[in-house]
Amino acid sequence: MPREITAYSNPLIKRIRSLREKRHRRDEGLFLAEGLRILTEAREAGRIPQYLFFARDSAAHPLVLALVEAVEAAGGEAIETVPDILSKLSGKDNPQAVVGVFAEFTRTLDSLDRTSATIWLVAERLRDPGNLGTILRTGDAVGAGALILIGECVDPFSVEAVRASMGALFTVPVVQCDWAAFLPWLRGGAGQLVGLSLDTDTNYRAAHYVAPTFLLTGNEAQGMPDDYAAACDLLVKIPMLGKADSLNAAVATAVMAYEVLSRR
Repeated sequence: MPREITAYSNPLIKRIRSLREKRHRRDEGLFLAEGLRILTEAREAGRIPQYLFFARDSAAHPLVLALVEAVEAAGGEAIETVPDILSKLSGKDNPQAVVGVFAEFTRTLDSLDRTSATIWLVAERLRDPGNLGTILRTGDAVGAGALILIGECVDPFSVEAVRASMGALFTVPVVQCDWAAFLPWLRGGAGQLVGLSLDTDTNYRAAHYVAPTFLLTGNEAQGMPDDYAAACDLLVKIPMLGKADSLNAAVATAVMAYEVLSRR
């Protein structure tokens, strides 16, 4: 049966709240996810939190009951609490009804099966958690094989990135690696590397895409390094008709992903 915690001073509350900071997440190997929709997506994807905090007034909700059952069956702990505690954990004044604490999970390049999907997303030095979450959502929508993060990217397990992913963190494999590991792996099998670039005359609608297609998006402010661009099989450009010189990284990735999808 779930236990009850209502005191801010409870050691577990203090420990879980610290997971909002990256160094504590890395030390513990744990991260926070909030919201009934996101946690239900996680459960359906086979990811069960180690701890589940839920509000008293949501205890009878069938999806909350399903989460409690799944957590307890997996040997985790379900904890009934009050909105103020949930607010303390999530950092939001209007907290969601549930907060889950999950073990961090990452994949390796060698664990990926490039025949499992025709579209793969690759992001280089992505800095904004909102962009990362949105790209994950795009990956889920187009059936991408994975999101491969190159170099010093924002932490995919940050509260902001998890929230922005709307559950896609649990459905789209995420790999973190450096360029020196990625490029040999890519060239070890089939795969067309397509870079989104301003330094090309090739319109993205006129290009020829070969499956599996790996879409490479560069850093939001600086784009991709010259040597990365030189390694691409194809560079494409999304036309800009206004005064802005580029699209948001997540928007550009979505435009490209759906263009490639439309060719399949």
